[in-house]
Amino acid sequence: MASHAPHAPPWPILAVGATALVVLAALTALHRLDPIAAGPAALVVAVATALAVVAANRFAQARFLELSHAATERAGEPPPFASLINALPDPILVISAAEPEDITSLRYIFANSAARNLLRIDSGEGLLVGVIRDPAVLEAVDTALFAALDAETVYETTGAQPLTLRAHARPLGLALDGRRLALLVFRDETEVRRVERTRADFLANASHELRTPLASLAGFIETLRGHARDDAGARERFLAIMQAQAERMSRLIADLMSLSRIELNEHIAPSDELDLALCVTDVLDALAPIARERSVALVPTLPARGVARVAGDRDQILQVVQNLVDNAMKYSVAGGSVSVAVEVGATAEAAAAGLRSDSARLSLLTPDHPGGAYAVLRVSDQGAGIAREHLPRLTERFYRVEGQKSGERSGTGLGLAIVKHIANRHRGGLAVESAPGQGTTFTAYFPLLPAAAAAAPARVAKAS
Repeated sequence: MASHAPHAPPWPILAVGATALVVLAALTALHRLDPIAAGPAALVVAVATALAVVAANRFAQARFLELSHAATERAGEPPPFASLINALPDPILVISAAEPEDITSLRYIFANSAARNLLRIDSGEGLLVGVIRDPAVLEAVDTALFAALDAETVYETTGAQPLTLRAHARPLGLALDGRRLALLVFRDETEVRRVERTRADFLANASHELRTPLASLAGFIETLRGHARDDAGARERFLAIMQAQAERMSRLIADLMSLSRIELNEHIAPSDELDLALCVTDVLDALAPIARERSVALVPTLPARGVARVAGDRDQILQVVQNLVDNAMKYSVAGGSVSVAVEVGATAEAAAAGLRSDSARLSLLTPDHPGGAYAVLRVSDQGAGIAREHLPRLTERFYRVEGQKSGERSGTGLGLAIVKHIANRHRGGLAVESAPGQGTTFTAYFPLLPAAAAAAPARVAKAS
């Protein structure tokens, strides 16, 4: 839209000219000036005033064009203090709008670095609904724009790494073009909400799962203090059961604490570097005696040292490997085998793809940004397998597939939940493939470090 210079008359010049004419008229009326001489003087004053007005208008026009040209050149530049606002950790947007209830006029005209990262904004400005569709946030912005009142609400993002943010909208008045302005600031409350949720979940899970073993212990203690006091055989049998229940409670509390710690830091990606293949070797060495005791063979297929390097927390990666291998051994029959393989260079799609066409497969966790190459851990057993309808619930806390036995040492029902949350913290994924009578394969995959990804051959998913 073209801009035009204002045509306001230069009032100071006109006032001076009018004053000069009044003075000439007064001098003529008082006979202090010859009327014949007053005429040319008045003409000179009028001409000088007109010339001064024309000159002033031309100067104003030139100055206006200069300022307009400068404003056009600065149109693509960030606003003043942009570097300061960009340095702030909280996401901040400046919103403008012309008319209420006109969603197409609601635009963001500036977003700092944190806001661009949060909302994945590429352009300097655009429609607000193109980056935020939450009705509560849009209503808060409307309140700040058109009611000139502060407003706030809760904004939750979606995906494998959800965030909980407090959105504050505050009015900023009018822009030079008459549009209304508002400031939208997000404050991250993910950690606070996560702590509250983790505490509530821990108390609920602990009280529910500990009730049964505690009741069992109380019952056996009462029995031992009663009629079984002098029965040596019953006493030894009851004490063995009590010991097993106490060990189960100990394992349960340890797993609950581990899961709680993982959930608290789940939004913070680990930064240490490790070799996934070496982690697998350490776990298999530790579990070898248990595997021999159960007559289960552990069959590793590992790449060369230093190839499967990922960014991760070593203790948590060891926990993933141990949980998956231990789970596979529990559901394996005597004389069976557990295959543990590490692959390098697969895409997320290839990592989650199944190995057999006649098995049901399901992705239990998919990364928010699945690009790049991954190191893949596959653990396969030769057990009874899992029916398709049970697969979606395998990572639920305390979920157990009805009718399956896991050997003498029962688990806590938290192992796969722990694996899923660790994989999520590492920005990886988790998948399962199984069929009744054909065993089960669990696949956990983690992003390769850039150097390892560049050296690894790319693998894509194949149709099965």
